[in-house]
Amino acid sequence: MADIRNNFVGIKSPNPFWLASAPPTDKAYNVERAFKAGWGGVVWKTLGEEGPPVVNVNGPRYGAIWGADRRLLGLNNIELITDRPLQVNLQEIKQVKKNWPDRAVVVSLMVPCQEESWKAILKPVEETEADGVELNFGCPHGMSERGMGSAVGQVPEYIEMVARWCKANTRMPVVVKLTPNITDIRYPARAAKRGGADAVSLINTISSITSVNLDTFSPEPSIDGKGSHGGYCGPAVKPIALNMVAEIARDAETRGLPISGIGGITTWRDAAEFMALGAGNVQVCTAAMTYGIRIVQEMISGLENWMDEKGHKDLSSIVGRASGNVTDWQYLNLNYIAKAHIDQDLCIKCGRCHIACEDTSHQAITANLNGARHFEVKDEECVGCNLCVNVCPVENCITMVPLAAGVLDKRTEKPVVADYANWTTHPNNPGATCVTG
Repeated sequence: MADIRNNFVGIKSPNPFWLASAPPTDKAYNVERAFKAGWGGVVWKTLGEEGPPVVNVNGPRYGAIWGADRRLLGLNNIELITDRPLQVNLQEIKQVKKNWPDRAVVVSLMVPCQEESWKAILKPVEETEADGVELNFGCPHGMSERGMGSAVGQVPEYIEMVARWCKANTRMPVVVKLTPNITDIRYPARAAKRGGADAVSLINTISSITSVNLDTFSPEPSIDGKGSHGGYCGPAVKPIALNMVAEIARDAETRGLPISGIGGITTWRDAAEFMALGAGNVQVCTAAMTYGIRIVQEMISGLENWMDEKGHKDLSSIVGRASGNVTDWQYLNLNYIAKAHIDQDLCIKCGRCHIACEDTSHQAITANLNGARHFEVKDEECVGCNLCVNVCPVENCITMVPLAAGVLDKRTEKPVVADYANWTTHPNNPGATCVTG
């Protein structure tokens, strides 16, 4: 059986599935239940400095986006960092780590952007025997208005400075959690690396308003008729997270920097995709809040079964395997051609492919041939956009079939060139010209 034991910057856990810093990791009760269910580690919900208590709202904290079947696609939250006393959290962290020495316990931290504040919080956390710390530079609401969270994460110079402070004041590995609320994720990642951070984790939540109540004209969740922007997470943010992980993994200045992947991970397949793009492990929140913490058992068995089937012996054989296949648009092979093909045995004659193509694309799907409800692809008009594949309600009914080298493209009446020998210069040169076709 595949070995899915994980070693992330020296932090060992029996599998790569960690619960992210969030409500599921706010107290020992939740964390103990998570470990019993099989989670490899947790990032304890963000601790702040001693002082005036953090006060959360006592009304709704979540807004949501649902699919047509009421399946949760995205969750918006306006909850702040832990509102439990610092000393209570520290005592519980120490006890949990003592009870579960084989599990990863990382502590998320957020304090004012002053060296003494960071130095003061690191010492008691270190005394709990926690495995590491995660610097929360990502929270986009509530705390950011106080000069913390994403207010720090949006300034690379601050990231580098605080990371350097923490590395100078603790023996524990330092993970920097990055905000997606920024133009280019590579800049904060580079800053974290310059500051000596051992790893980065991403993405934190996306600043958002999920909906507006059209009776009260208040954003949801509504607190006494008022609303605020919150942090968006869940399956809907996965594509954004995957891209940002890939950007860091393939950037020349951050290549090799360990990454903990976060963002909409719900299944083992999601986790495998993150790891294939360069993440050394993954963190999960919304899926656990939606389906319960036992969801990790499906993730573990699914990953193990897939790795066995594909012959992957351990996690190192999949981490980063896809990052080299992420490239800039200008380097894509423009002579690669694929055409849509409809499997008539699977087709349910709904016509969605025809309508989508006819109304919004290239009029490449015919309808009602010979008086029957029947749909066919016109190769000479099909540009291979695969919109029909994505709107078809039947899996694998429509597939994209690549044309072999030398096959005539009916649309252009030119041969498909799949042999780089036919180019006058290397195809990765934007100025390259083709000899045939």
